[in-house]
Amino acid sequence: MSGLGKGIFASSLAKLMQDKGLTVAPMKMEGYLNIDSGTLNPYRHGEVFVLEDGLETDMDLGTYERILNQNLNRKNFITAGQIYTEILERERRGGYLGRDVQMIPHVTGAVKMKIRELAMSGPKGQQVDVVFVEVGGTAGDYENSFYIEALRELAFEEGDGSTCFVALTYIIEPAILGEQKSKAAQLGMKRLMEAGIQPHIIACRAKNPVTTKVMQKISMFSNVPSKRVFSLHDRESIYVIPDAMRSAGLDREILSILGLHDRVDARAEDIARTTWNSFARRLAAPRDHHIVIGIPGKYAALRDAYASIEKAIEHCAVELGAQIDARWLDTSDVASPEKTAQLLEGCDAVIVPGGFGTRGIEGKIHCVEYARTHRIPFLGICLGFQMAVIEHARNVLGLKTANSTEFDTKSAYPVISELPDQKRIEGIMGGTMRLGSQDVAITPSTLASFLFGGAKVVRERFRHRYEVDPVFIDRLEVGGMIFSGRHPNHPIMQVLELPISVHPYFIGAQFHPELVSRPLSPQPMFMGLVAAAIAQREPAFAQTPAGLRWVRSASTSPTAASRS
Repeated sequence: MSGLGKGIFASSLAKLMQDKGLTVAPMKMEGYLNIDSGTLNPYRHGEVFVLEDGLETDMDLGTYERILNQNLNRKNFITAGQIYTEILERERRGGYLGRDVQMIPHVTGAVKMKIRELAMSGPKGQQVDVVFVEVGGTAGDYENSFYIEALRELAFEEGDGSTCFVALTYIIEPAILGEQKSKAAQLGMKRLMEAGIQPHIIACRAKNPVTTKVMQKISMFSNVPSKRVFSLHDRESIYVIPDAMRSAGLDREILSILGLHDRVDARAEDIARTTWNSFARRLAAPRDHHIVIGIPGKYAALRDAYASIEKAIEHCAVELGAQIDARWLDTSDVASPEKTAQLLEGCDAVIVPGGFGTRGIEGKIHCVEYARTHRIPFLGICLGFQMAVIEHARNVLGLKTANSTEFDTKSAYPVISELPDQKRIEGIMGGTMRLGSQDVAITPSTLASFLFGGAKVVRERFRHRYEVDPVFIDRLEVGGMIFSGRHPNHPIMQVLELPISVHPYFIGAQFHPELVSRPLSPQPMFMGLVAAAIAQREPAFAQTPAGLRWVRSASTSPTAASRS
């Protein structure tokens, strides 16, 4: 069923195989007719996750990247819209030699080809041991039925031992009954088996651990041995699921089904398991510090809209031993300093995230001003970066009507605008949208340089259309803003900050740093924010090993000479 956690389950299984030294590649199949996820409303589909090559996908791809610590590209994500477009364009070119184009074999054949291509050119171009295919939606949907048929055909063509089908089903537990019921799950299995798919493994999604009685019923009804029926109930974190699967023996079952026992590297598995379990133990360990991070945005009512930010904060919390209370704040009605103070009361740090459209913009600008003037550690992301530029122009430079041409095309001071030659410079997709990984040149002796370990160039992921207008860069810098990250060849500003002598931690990124944060390697800009927030509340933290790593002293702040 849609939304139950197929991505989490598939990525956790893939990690078990990856830990054994096998090369894995995930693929998400979506049934909708959109070419990508770029135009989908976050309220309907969660955040848009941007891959290395700029493809806009759904949030499941972020789960795969984080758990597998693996960068993905457009080969890892397909939609019905992509498949149909490819087939119709080929038909118009005469590629089918006059044949009538049909769902079978042409559409299903295109799906099978995508899977085989991925199998032959996985991470870093090498051949893949196991491809993990996730079919979006619900068994029985019209929109994904051709995917299910294609997988049935693929299993038949590749032969025995080539394919392991995993069904994720839902075990209901009506409160009024006080017990789990499996009938709905049984009927779901029936729909799948009617499509010619015999599951090898079944994951039973539930709030509480699935009872032995229920799992036995599922086993009997679906012809799946009990040892291959897994209870995927709610846990304290998704990051403990891989070890729960390993403890249940699912990894050994998959190796047996696919005949992969001889490819296992036991030593690599021991190292990977020890490393991951160390992270999992710290995840559950008591935390020494407690801070509150306010996140003022326009989709505050829907956490999935900022899923990667939530995960990036979680990674930092584990690394620094901090209990972090993330407060999601709606800026739609924040129109005065008094309301801003009420909104951010008690916050130790502020993150202003990305977004599109005018709703909540003035509220975000008020929040940036409050964080700047009250010396609250601040991180602006994409639109948050632009809001910091507008706030600085208005309240530091005195350009009271400064704005972005996205919101006011007639602004007298368009400090943020769409550059006329941007499309020519970048040669990018999505009209004038900058998408995917780009190099960022980091200025030495800056906060950004400190956070990135002195790196001169870092590679980050972008998803935006508007830039700091070059006409205003000199005025902003004279007014105290430091642009510490830039495009290597063009006047495009990508990181801003304030000197530590002015503010303990004020930094913004035109890119989306949350997209590259991983459980075992938290993103540096988030780490710096959390560390600065802890140090504000607990000054002694700056003298601890973690504090010394992430909290700079004022003596290292950039001088006027280095800024110029």
